Amino acid sequence: MTDTAKVVAVTGASSGIGEATARRLAADGHRVFLGARRTDRLDALTREITAAGGTADFRRLDVTNAADVNSFVSAARERHGRVDVMVNNAGVMPLSPLEALRVEEWDRMIDVNVRGVLYGIAAALPVMRAQGGGHFVNIASVGAYEVVPTAAVYCAGKFAVRAISEGLRQESRDGSIRVTLVSPGVTESELADSIGDPAAREAMKSYRAEALPASAIAEAIAYAVSQPARVDVNEIVVRPAASAQ
Repeated sequence: MTDTAKVVAVTGASSGIGEATARRLAADGHRVFLGARRTDRLDALTREITAAGGTADFRRLDVTNAADVNSFVSAARERHGRVDVMVNNAGVMPLSPLEALRVEEWDRMIDVNVRGVLYGIAAALPVMRAQGGGHFVNIASVGAYEVVPTAAVYCAGKFAVRAISEGLRQESRDGSIRVTLVSPGVTESELADSIGDPAAREAMKSYRAEALPASAIAEAIAYAVSQPARVDVNEIVVRPAASAQ
């Protein structure tokens, strides 16, 4: 491990942005500790990273369970001695009009997209304070800056992640805790697979016609993580060049 290498915990690491981030940061020499519910995918990803010369471990993780997130962070610390970066990436996006009253989906989005980030902060912040520093990378969306039909609850959650990130940044004025909000535009992922509302699912097909590869978001995360300790990259918005949103 070089002087610039870090221990990085990544939630939602079994696919999409989380998987791409794990690959990118491991290739940079960081030690990645991966969490998600689909352990078969985590196992395969860990094996691939290790075979390529990287360092990776994993643990099953449900970000809607505070105790499980605590155990995840504790396991990363026990395995590697510290946790330098916490990437709060896990998210879901079951879009629908409010009048569809898909209340269970609203609850799921709030649990994963908002509480999951808060639980990640609650688990990792004491560890980072005790070791003298750390870095939170919270994944939001362009939906943290605008609201569109069928996405009211999703956008509300991403607005919340943006507010939480800014609040944490302002409360960390001694400079020991860095906070980066990364807001992707349309990105290739499995998020749209969770859309159960037929009209919203159909609308998403054209919306996603121009999509970034997940590796583009991983590059943005790698950039923020690579900065010197006294440089805090606070917000990064990444969109497809041909996208209006």
